[in-house]
Amino acid sequence: MIVIGGGLAGMAAAAALGETGFTVDLFEARPFLGGRAASFPLPSVDPGETPREAPRETPRETIDNCQHVLLRCCVNLLDLYERLGVRERIRFHREYFFIEPGGRLSTMLAGRLPAPLHFTGSFLGLRFLDARDKWSIARALAALARERTRRADLESITMLEWLVEKRQTARAIARFWRPVLVSAINEELDRMAAAHGFQVFWQGFLARADASGLGVPAVPLSELYASRAWERLANVRIHLRAAVGRILTEGARVAGAEVEGAARRADFYVSAVPFERLPAIAPALGMDFGAWEHSPITGIHLWFDRPVTPLPHAALLDRTIQWFFNKHQGRYLQVVVSASRSLIEMSRRQVIELACRELAEFLPQVREARLEKAHVIKESRATFSARPNLERPGAATRFANLFLAGDWTRSGWPATMEGAVRSGYLAAEAVTVAAGRARRFLLSDSP
Repeated sequence: MIVIGGGLAGMAAAAALGETGFTVDLFEARPFLGGRAASFPLPSVDPGETPREAPRETPRETIDNCQHVLLRCCVNLLDLYERLGVRERIRFHREYFFIEPGGRLSTMLAGRLPAPLHFTGSFLGLRFLDARDKWSIARALAALARERTRRADLESITMLEWLVEKRQTARAIARFWRPVLVSAINEELDRMAAAHGFQVFWQGFLARADASGLGVPAVPLSELYASRAWERLANVRIHLRAAVGRILTEGARVAGAEVEGAARRADFYVSAVPFERLPAIAPALGMDFGAWEHSPITGIHLWFDRPVTPLPHAALLDRTIQWFFNKHQGRYLQVVVSASRSLIEMSRRQVIELACRELAEFLPQVREARLEKAHVIKESRATFSARPNLERPGAATRFANLFLAGDWTRSGWPATMEGAVRSGYLAAEAVTVAAGRARRFLLSDSP
């Protein structure tokens, strides 16, 4: 069994099949696992910084390419963490903090009422929305719960079109719907299919009272997939710096995978590479992604000389920057901008200046602090753009022993870590069926 690609989708397929008795060889081109959910050592001197901003004696540390979070409703991602023995390294938070320019803070958390009413108390107390905003949101959430299984057009209209249809106020859209959905789906409301927005709100906030717990890894992402995590899966062999150049086919089957000029052969193959790479390594599939687009994410890492906030995280309203996460004692913050097209052409220095200027509007302590160093990571191909009417392929292909995985495939979820793991489990299930040893790995969402 060969798995091509060591992101979450590939790891999920390998772990599930390895636990089931398949011998799995996973090939990853890079020197680490995790794909777009990975971490790496920060250079001691960041390109473009002066020695005063980043002294040569600054120790190297490991940072994530971008802050990745999950909700308790991400049951398949948590299942993968359980298989790897790292589930306890996810720290969950009950509270969602929202900050307005000027620093006013609101907190949303689940109360004692049963789902879907469990947020009622804290929702009514949100200070960044007025009574008219809240009433419009309540009506829309009730409509979402009714329409999610009844409407046939949710894949063909945008989330913004649906919100306008439900007569949402401009402030409700900007301050409630957008902060949650743009960050979860990595796309703007006028570009994302409504089905994705429905998925996030139903599974994350309405279906179960405990589903909304916000999980943040307590260690760098790559530590979740380190070699010791795979020791419990003896049937899985990890090959790093081992790029698959081409999938070799003969008739209706895959005959091998070309790795560094040599053909590696197996009974079954799972390709878990990004969609833009698939045509190059598997041209025989004839898959055309010319109409597909990417949506970028920008992570901005800021180290200050003093603590600037005690909050673990917060959504930042009405500005370019969208969320911050407190990575170390309020002195190291990671700022995230999803669907960050406006930042792609900006210089590194411009992005840092914008982030610090806007952050100071929410956290007054930033004005008094000195920025010791900073790092910017632009993921221009972070996810596929979740546009309406996008036909996502399933796990099966025209070759009987080749299956697809990746957050861009038809997993039932948007392009999230949960969606990636779901796709890996679906591909693994397809392998077991083809091998005559049918097994189920995918855990069901809430009904």
